[in-house]
Amino acid sequence: MELFTAIQQRRAVKHFDTNAAMEPQHFTQMMEAVLLSPTSYNIQHWRFVRISDVGMREQVKQAAWGQAQVSEAAELIILCADTQAWANSPERYWSAVDAKTQSLLVGMLGNFYQGKVELQRDEAMRSCGMAAQTLMLAAKGLGYDSCPMIGFDAEQLAELIKLPSDHVIGMIIAVGKAAKPAGIRGGQLGLSDVLMVNSFR
Repeated sequence: MELFTAIQQRRAVKHFDTNAAMEPQHFTQMMEAVLLSPTSYNIQHWRFVRISDVGMREQVKQAAWGQAQVSEAAELIILCADTQAWANSPERYWSAVDAKTQSLLVGMLGNFYQGKVELQRDEAMRSCGMAAQTLMLAAKGLGYDSCPMIGFDAEQLAELIKLPSDHVIGMIIAVGKAAKPAGIRGGQLGLSDVLMVNSFR
């Protein structure tokens, strides 16, 4: 599917065809595309939890306040991020560059994140957002629909997936074939309402 068509047609689908599985090669293709999403300093701190077990899906559904797409979708992926990835063997993020450049970047990384808890979390959420959009557009490009979800009990979900204490959950994304089309768009603000030039005033 052409990129701008995928952008226009991507919608948050609430009901999925429970008989429509995602082809294994499509899942791999989608996730490999997600790995190309940008991250600050290339730290790639997203982590993805694929929920494939039926019983686990039901537990996640309970944590997600009973939303049908959790159990109906072909794939359910919880987007998480390691807030301490910047300090965890950071040289690996630049393994393909020369030693001098690698050392310079590792030093910059430490100076940027050290002691800045809020920034570490903000960066994790930004990265989850960029990965999520890549995932949903890749899914649409392959002929699937998706639904990004923030409606869940974060503590309950973290316990279910055994989330490490230094990780955060960004969102859940359900992927599959729509059983019914998404509703009409509720109303889009115009470009003139949201685009400023140089400043707000």
